[in-house]
Amino acid sequence: MSESRGVITHHLTSQAHPLESQTAVVIPAFNEESSIGRVVDAIPRFAVSEIIVVNNGSSDSTATVAREAGATVLSEPRKGYGYACLRGIAHAIKNKADIIAFMDGDNSDYPDELPDILRPIQEDGYDMVVGSRMLGKREPGAMLPQAIIGNWIACFLIRMFWGYKFTDLGPLRAVRTDVLQKMQMSDPTFGWTVEMQIIAAKLKLKCTEVPVRYRKRIGSSKVTGTLSGTLKASMKILYTILKHLFTKA
Repeated sequence: MSESRGVITHHLTSQAHPLESQTAVVIPAFNEESSIGRVVDAIPRFAVSEIIVVNNGSSDSTATVAREAGATVLSEPRKGYGYACLRGIAHAIKNKADIIAFMDGDNSDYPDELPDILRPIQEDGYDMVVGSRMLGKREPGAMLPQAIIGNWIACFLIRMFWGYKFTDLGPLRAVRTDVLQKMQMSDPTFGWTVEMQIIAAKLKLKCTEVPVRYRKRIGSSKVTGTLSGTLKASMKILYTILKHLFTKA
């Protein structure tokens, strides 16, 4: 592993590890009926205590498919990635989860890598782990150029302003529940992941990145799949960075 200004990079293998903590996985999902079943099925059950799919106002059968796959399904009608995550977090805290992990419901992440994401928290005392698509292997076309550029800019600004070197704002991540409660996450939409990493840097949390694979999602992206979506996401991420730059930890 290599260390650079507060963030350590782990290179791990995906070997089975017995469940040592109560880990809830939160999966925000909006119209993901074609992928959510695959995602839930692929999560290693030995690694988690509960799989929580938050149906974020879907107009299709996302909730039904997720429930049939064995997930706990919650409803969050307010549209927004952050709103869905907050709904899942509240449920996980109520059920006394020690660690809360996050992944997308579009089949772009590899759920079998979740044990690698959890291991630094369970074994090495880390507060937060981010799965880095930049350090791992990406399927060609899985991340569009505008997403790669925006991701690089956001990570560069976090390093410049707060001294933490992240390489990615990847959706596959995990955080200790007690730490997540202290972070007081609030962003309801596109700024969720960057807000989490900014707050982690401001609070000087013990963070690490783990290389993860990434593939083309099933269906079109709700964010970077269109020009308007890309612009909205980029502006929100920039706004979030500037807001926290002038706000105390």
